[in-house]
Amino acid sequence: MPTNRVHCKTEYDTLKKVIVCSPKYMTIKNAINETQKLFKDENIDVDIAKEQHERFVQVLKENEIDVIELPPEEKFHEQVFTRDIGYCIGEQLFATTMGQRVRAGEVEVLMKELNKRDLPYTLFDELSLEGGDVIIDGEKIWVGISDRTTIEAIRALQDQLPTYKITPIPIAERILHLDCAFNIIGPETAIIFPEAFGNTEYSLLSQNYHLIEITKNEELTLGTNVLSIGQKKVISMPQNKQVNQAMSKMGYQIIEVDFSEIIKSGGSFRCCSLPLLRG
Repeated sequence: MPTNRVHCKTEYDTLKKVIVCSPKYMTIKNAINETQKLFKDENIDVDIAKEQHERFVQVLKENEIDVIELPPEEKFHEQVFTRDIGYCIGEQLFATTMGQRVRAGEVEVLMKELNKRDLPYTLFDELSLEGGDVIIDGEKIWVGISDRTTIEAIRALQDQLPTYKITPIPIAERILHLDCAFNIIGPETAIIFPEAFGNTEYSLLSQNYHLIEITKNEELTLGTNVLSIGQKKVISMPQNKQVNQAMSKMGYQIIEVDFSEIIKSGGSFRCCSLPLLRG
């Protein structure tokens, strides 16, 4: 298999290559989402965050996943959330345009690393469409309309990918990205926080998937933001007991990793991983 191949068809096929970044410079300076506002005074203990992230990376490597680590830069406090700066649909990797100017330079770091490794990508420069809003399932692509992703950008993506069915999904204003309220973990199974969606959107998603609903408490601890690594294995926080039990009852193997420090900035395992190769 060529080492410069990219390919992702779903959120749940076996993960083989992924991009991450250490939370070495993680901090809450100017709160840019609702979660950060809650923890602005407490802020982030970087040493704990680094330990938790290192354990996450160790679990990925233990499962024979090739992990590419971006070099953290002091000026980028959200750089740990590599999902937002790109997304892979089929055999096309997009480097995206960020909805928050403070994060724009992170995409340049990504492109530099991709160039160094001769990994193909396309710069999607429509304002703006972040990877946390993009959830893929074969020919079906669900894209959240959020504070970070515009309907105009979604339409432009559909123009670039005419063979896919891209469905815009409006989400509640306080929800950062679609994957903070909805995530597909199997061919017919997804996790959802119902309060993030209107009746029409919820009905549409329920027609396509068996929905595991999470509570308000587990929405605050990002219960939907798990990472499926294939073969029904899912990385999730031990604190999210109800959703973990629900997934276990459906035959999923839950790999528990404490991410309690990192989620203070508004993202969890899916947010902290940019898959390049699944299959």
